[in-house]
Parts: sequence; structure tokens; C-alpha cells
Amino acid sequence: MGSTNTAATRHAANTVGVQQGSHVFEIAGYSLHPSLLYGGCATSAGFSVGGYDWQIQVYPWGVCDLDYYRDYMGVFLDLCSDHKDARVTASFKFSLVDVTGSSPPHTMTMTNEFGSGGNSCYGNWVFKKRSELEASPYLLDDRLTIECVVTIVEDEKSFVQEAPPSDITDHLGKLLQGKEGTDVIFKVQEEAFPAHKLVLALRSPVFKAELYGAMREKDMSRIAINDMQPVVFEALLHFIYTDSLPAMDDLGRDDYRDIVGHLLVAADRYAMDRLKIICENILCKNIDAKTVVTTLAFADWHHCGRLNDACIRFIATLDTRGMDDMMTSQGYVKLKATCPLALVELLEKTSRLAKSKSSIHIGSLVHT
Repeated sequence: MGSTNTAATRHAANTVGVQQGSHVFEIAGYSLHPSLLYGGCATSAGFSVGGYDWQIQVYPWGVCDLDYYRDYMGVFLDLCSDHKDARVTASFKFSLVDVTGSSPPHTMTMTNEFGSGGNSCYGNWVFKKRSELEASPYLLDDRLTIECVVTIVEDEKSFVQEAPPSDITDHLGKLLQGKEGTDVIFKVQEEAFPAHKLVLALRSPVFKAELYGAMREKDMSRIAINDMQPVVFEALLHFIYTDSLPAMDDLGRDDYRDIVGHLLVAADRYAMDRLKIICENILCKNIDAKTVVTTLAFADWHHCGRLNDACIRFIATLDTRGMDDMMTSQGYVKLKATCPLALVELLEKTSRLAKSKSSIHIGSLVHT
């Protein structure tokens, strides 16, 4: 009766993300081995590569139920790890070894994903025709030697570092603060603001036309802006370079709301839609009874539909005290004196909205 001998596993030096090892499987007394019975399988001892356990399986008679495969020897690599969720991609190379060194190895290389959830065994049923094997130097003194080299490439996620978030706005903000390479100075009232034409043109089509358009003036190194507060223009520049609003924690609510309103006007002037939306959102969240009429007039003047709707809805929800506060506010008194028709329209809109909410509420009570 033939015997099966398994040589020790050899591990190659590992590189980053790659594990490799080889195993030699020797079948002594090949012609008398029990696996020569139809469908029999010779299995090596287990060996470990990359933290996974493997076995070599040799089918000297191939697949007995299929005539074509019956004339070939099949070899397979089996993942026999007990890990419940074991799943690994491995490249493996089988070689029939001529121990005398007179003939080159007969080899086969494959790459497959092994896993307990799928197939854990891969190989080739037609690795070597049996008649050719038995006449070759690979079967010397009735001994068959098969080497298997297993290479495991770790999941690239395990060694690919996640890129940090973009910091381009930080660098642009430092560029603005450092004033290095500036080529234009804006004179806003009595304050000067150096800037970079290219950055301004990239962020605003109005600045682009003003600085690089056909109608630009010859000397665009100094530009005067007389109808804007310096603090507002400074906030505008900050947004252009950093895509964010500057910190305004030191401002009271009224001053904060006032600055944001002026900044919305500036955004509208320079066609910066994202900034306008941000400012409009802030104003929508900062409506109160004392300022709602003024905010509504502002929204109407600057075509801010969402802010207009927010004001109408806010007024429709006011209680008696809130209505008193609104009707004594400067905005209400001014609107009543200068444009009474607009005031009538406002009251009609809020009345209709209040009635619609009331009817919805009553309807829900009736149905319940």
C-alpha cells in the first residue's frame, strides 16, 4: 500500500500587504495509493499561509463519472480554515516537480476568491494527462511530488490610508490674510482691502466682467465701493476665499441680522447664489414680531421668495400679544404710512393662511 508524506511548509519573506508560502506534497507508492480507485482523493496535511489553513487535494483518476476527465489527474487547493466568515483572495501555483532536476516543472497558476459563503476549493480537473504523467520523470521511483505556492494579497482597504478632507479653503483664507501676491485694492469708505483678481473672477461672474471683461477700465488696481459697509465687504471677501461666513459671535442678534441682510444684498449684487441662499436661510431662522414686517419688505424688495413665505407664516401664528408687538414696530408703522395697500395685502394673506390652518384642524377633529 502506498504512503503519503507531506514536507514542511516554507514561507517566503512577506512584503507589505502580501503573504506567501509554499508547501510540498509527496505521494510515495503512487501506483498502490488508495486514491487510484475511481474517484479517490489524496489529501495533504494542512498548512498555513496568511493566517488561513489550506490543503492540497490530488485526484489521480480525475472524475470517474465523466469519460473525458477520467484520463487526467486533477489538483485542487482547499481552504479548510474554521473561521466562520473566512473569505480571502489567493493566487496559487501548482507544480509537478522533477526531483532530479532534468525537466522543468509542469505548472498551473490560478487566482480565486475562497470563502465559506461560496466555493472553498479551486483547481483543475485536467492538470496532467495520466498517461503522460506515468511516462514522465515527475513520477520517479513511484513517487509523485507536487509543490503549491500560495500568495495572498490583503484587501487594499487594509493598507490604503483615507485621504484627509480638502484644505484648499484654509490655504485660500491664509492667502487673503497674508495679502501676498494681491493685485487689486478695494477702497470701501475709508478702509482698504487688498485681494486677488483671479480669485474674485473665479467666484463671481460680476467680478469677472468688471476685472477682465471688455468694458473694464484701464486701471483696475484700485476700485472704490462707496455703497457698502466695510464690515460687510470684509465678510464678502471672507466667503469668496473660504466658502464660509466669518465668525460673528460677538454681535448681538439685531446686529447679526443686519449684517447678514446687507451681505445678502452684496451676494445678489455680485451674483453669488450660494451666499444669497445661506443668508436667506439665516434670516428665515431669525424672525421675530418686532422685525417681521421690515424683513417681509426686505424679502419682497430683493426677491427672496422663501423668506417672504416664512414671514407670512410667522405672522399667521402670532397670538394677541405677538400681534400687538408687530403692530407697534417701526416697520409696521412705516409700511402703514407709506404703503397702506401693501399692509392690506399682508393682512389678507395672513388671514387666509390662518383660516386654512384652522379648517384643516377642524377637519381633523371631525374625522376623528
